[in-house]
Amino acid sequence: MRARSALTGPLPILAAALLWGTTGTASSLAPAGASPTSIGAAGLVLGGLLLFLSSRAARTLPRACTRRERGLLAMGAVAVVGYPLTFYPAVTRTGVAVATVIALGSAPVFTGLLGRLAGQARPGARWAGATTTAVLGCAVLVLGPELAGGGAPVDVLGVLLAALSGLSYAAYSLIGGRLIVHGHPSGGVMGAMFGGAALLVLPVLLLGDGHWLLTFRGSAVALHLAVITTFLAYRLFGHGLRHTTAQTATTLTLAEPAVAALLGVAVLAERLPAVSWSGLGILAAGLAALSFG
Repeated sequence: MRARSALTGPLPILAAALLWGTTGTASSLAPAGASPTSIGAAGLVLGGLLLFLSSRAARTLPRACTRRERGLLAMGAVAVVGYPLTFYPAVTRTGVAVATVIALGSAPVFTGLLGRLAGQARPGARWAGATTTAVLGCAVLVLGPELAGGGAPVDVLGVLLAALSGLSYAAYSLIGGRLIVHGHPSGGVMGAMFGGAALLVLPVLLLGDGHWLLTFRGSAVALHLAVITTFLAYRLFGHGLRHTTAQTATTLTLAEPAVAALLGVAVLAERLPAVSWSGLGILAAGLAALSFG
């Protein structure tokens, strides 16, 4: 029974995190001159529309929802847009490592707090222990190179933007999970939220410099972000939310920086210091305790 529960809940979430972990490597292969905001917008617009158009339930969901649930769908779409609009500027100001740790590390905390405000049960001690372990491991893994080489000045605005991206991620995870638990199809919920987000962020893509999309490399990167890290990943994430609480799901997605770090070593020939490898082990222990404990 426990193995079946892992297959229907944690493992699809971890699979989604694995796909999200390819984002950084794929983005680094974009043509010179492609801004991070433009790359993120392209992936969200194309992937969001693909999620929406491929699901009949997404197109009929607003009519099947109550007025309150339609409001939640709209809030979810705005929260989806909020993530790239705050995360990519945070990366510019603080660097990838700091922004990733703050955004992903704060998301489980925000999810727990928002869940309590929404009247959900308090997460158990196992969740708290596993989440603390995973966040610590994530921080040591990602910040390892900076810890080994000396720290840089902290950009307060960048830190706040990264925290806002964590809040956005927590918000749409909770909203999606709530609608799915209420009986709506997971594909329909994700398709409706991300389809709405695609329309909201479309002006950012159209008004920006999109010439890089017309190149072979640029279109390949955009398609990877749209199909792999948005369409497939959020299909898996939505399926996992049917059997996993949003609090647990946001903790499990801390596997994303681990995948990104390993890809950096294997594909981009990056080197990790010993402290980062120890952080990877701590992170893995926390995720294993939450998935199979």
